[in-house]
Amino acid sequence: QLQASGGGWVQAGGSLRLSCADSRRTSSNNGMGWFRQAPGKEREFVAAIDWNGGRTDYSDSVKGRFTISRDRAKNTLYLQMNSLKSEDTAVYYCAAARSSYLVTTRSLYNKWGQGTLVTVSS
Repeated sequence: QLQASGGGWVQAGGSLRLSCADSRRTSSNNGMGWFRQAPGKEREFVAAIDWNGGRTDYSDSVKGRFTISRDRAKNTLYLQMNSLKSEDTAVYYCAAARSSYLVTTRSLYNKWGQGTLVTVSS
């Protein structure tokens, strides 16, 4: 079971760190990722990481501003978000893929957290 936290309200240019706890420790050997869904839009890929943190990938819209990481000992996934913009406002979801590899395709994820809301005010 994945549980995302850390969302909130922040001014443009600020930072937030999201966390995703894997309480049942079922995803430690899986690729994981963050997705987001803004009002009226489809859920979109944000960042992904492979099972041991050796490889990461980002959407073009967050590259250079966001950093995905994981602590396998704590069974926790993170998303450090810097230089936030109003267009980053969305509900952010963490997810675990079926594979241990780096996965960026939404349909290849089969476990999802409940989402945490990030609001960036300009």
